[in-house]
Amino acid sequence: MRAYSIDLRERLARAVASGQPLATTARRFEVSVKTVQRLVRLQDATGSLAPRPRPGMARRIGVADEERLRERLEAAPDATVLENCAWWVEVRGQQVSEATMWRAMRRLGWTHKKNSHSKRAG
Repeated sequence: MRAYSIDLRERLARAVASGQPLATTARRFEVSVKTVQRLVRLQDATGSLAPRPRPGMARRIGVADEERLRERLEAAPDATVLENCAWWVEVRGQQVSEATMWRAMRRLGWTHKKNSHSKRAG
């Protein structure tokens, strides 16, 4: 689920700061009371309403590397996922799993391998 926008967060905080009860604020903006409580607590603790960083590891094939991968996929459209993983080790020196490569390929709009041998004349 995506974080609420800064605009909504600020409107919630202003409503609570003006003395509006949490439950009323939650109903007015169609969020849960717990969400309003969390935002008030976040602002009190940090002085900011900015969303906290998402947990988890960074992508192994990040946004900065996607253009390089896109060029590879266009240059070798029939390469298998394992071949692309091996290529990645060669050019980046970084071992990635098949799943990681598949996720990166899907983010780029690439689908399963399709070549002329798999098509049948009707």
